[in-house]
Amino acid sequence: MATRKAQPVPTDLRPPLRIIPLGGVGEIGKNMYVFEYGDDIIVVDCGLMFPDEEMFGIDLVIPDVTYLKERRANVRAFVITHAHEDHVGGLPYVLPEFPGVPVYASTLARGLLGNKIKEHRLRNNPLLALDPGGEIEIGPFGIVPFRVGHSIPDAMGLALRTPVGVVVHTGDFKFDHTPVDGKLSDFHILARMGEEGVVCLLSDSTRAENPGYTPSERTVGEAFREIMEPLEGRVIVATFASNIARVQQVLDAARQFDRQVAVIGRSMEQNFRIASDLGYLTYPPSQIVAKERINEIPAGKLVIATTGAQGEPMAGLARMANRDHRFVEIQPGDTVIVSASPIPGNEEYVARTIDNLFKAGANVYYHTIKRAHVSGHASQEELKLMLGLTKPKHFIPIHGEFRMQVQHGRLAIETGVAPENVFIIENGTPIEIAHDGSARRGQPVTAGYVFVDGLSVGEVGEIVLRDRRALASDGMFLVVVTVDKQTGNVVGRPEIITRGFIRDERDPLIETTADRVIAAIENPGDHISEVALLKSQIKDSVSRYLYDQTKRRPMVFPVVVEV
Repeated sequence: MATRKAQPVPTDLRPPLRIIPLGGVGEIGKNMYVFEYGDDIIVVDCGLMFPDEEMFGIDLVIPDVTYLKERRANVRAFVITHAHEDHVGGLPYVLPEFPGVPVYASTLARGLLGNKIKEHRLRNNPLLALDPGGEIEIGPFGIVPFRVGHSIPDAMGLALRTPVGVVVHTGDFKFDHTPVDGKLSDFHILARMGEEGVVCLLSDSTRAENPGYTPSERTVGEAFREIMEPLEGRVIVATFASNIARVQQVLDAARQFDRQVAVIGRSMEQNFRIASDLGYLTYPPSQIVAKERINEIPAGKLVIATTGAQGEPMAGLARMANRDHRFVEIQPGDTVIVSASPIPGNEEYVARTIDNLFKAGANVYYHTIKRAHVSGHASQEELKLMLGLTKPKHFIPIHGEFRMQVQHGRLAIETGVAPENVFIIENGTPIEIAHDGSARRGQPVTAGYVFVDGLSVGEVGEIVLRDRRALASDGMFLVVVTVDKQTGNVVGRPEIITRGFIRDERDPLIETTADRVIAAIENPGDHISEVALLKSQIKDSVSRYLYDQTKRRPMVFPVVVEV
């Protein structure tokens, strides 16, 4: 009996590759991208976002990973492109949901992540090596990391060999031809993938609105030297703690003018130590001065590197500006270099910090005065170069607000991507790529905000935030009423406590509101001693009365005490 020859599986019965952003599109921050084929999932990045001014009391925002938790057994790995908080900051809060799942990252990212994981006492997720030039296989995915320029060493993009073809995820990138560390972007890998055929490109859209090229990081070192050369006082440089290349340029400029460097700020000190141990920072040991010895160094021989370039109230620079720092007090003659541009939403904090620095007598160089900062993200000509090298069939602009994605999509069309193959999507919208190379939008999945408030993760939701907004907008009115348990009659006079509504507790409005409370209780209808009914009557009556009198709606909290 002849054996039957195995028939090939029809193309349309094989599963598609699903690409699902759970964060990072339509916004700057909390980057998280899911690649799913059949029963195998890998997750690229797991970042956080800082809260906007409407998120009262919230410390951090992380992606909603409901979709992944429902498929917990299928998650094979987290793969990290680089160690910025908007790409790794969510890991300590997400990893406990996925015990045993490994995290792959480059050398510096592993160093910085190891510290973060230790702080959060996470022991169930191995941290494994994945550096540019290497290659690993995870289920049906072959992962080829490639080096890109960015504002942190060891930043990588990822080429994913999948059953439907090659997908390229750029990570955050720019094409810096004179990088501070001398390590150029891996153009040859990108070109090779382009020749093989890239079925889909996911590319950084942060500066898609900016024409031309993003300047090299090396220009910042020239600005530092230009500023420092004529100065006789202390120089204080504020930058991101993770911007290791920027810190190296502070060290280089200080050494040229025979200045010692003090590093201040918890995250800056940690990253400085880790980067030094791993060889990413080079300097003579004698150049570094302990923060406790700052006052022993002549002003003209000292540079201080610190955190707080975004005006964060608890960071080093803001504390110095507010005369609240343990080791540094701003003095006339100090020069401060704010080596960062304000992240959208932080402009007010940054402006306030700069004002306070000027008030304290410092001279301040900031983003609109002197260009002591360049972006780590590609401008339009570099984005077009990435598109030209990879020649993708389909294109998904990522890592940007919606208008940036739209502009990036237009650039892709200019470079030859078919308009119907450009997908401007929102978080939770899957793109499904079939084996014949076609792509379509899938049914949206859960993808939203999870709020971190103190030690609670996800316990504060939109309802709580809505209440906090109401309290911030119109204040609160607490009404404490004592009633006779048998008759429901009011005992004594209601006590009223208000916050954020009127300035003086002796305001006549307080007395008239108390009268209104008594009137509401004296006509309660049936079930006169029912506490829930009494509370409802007090709340409705007081809310209506206060709105009639003030046209404001404070939150009314009735408390009924039975005696």
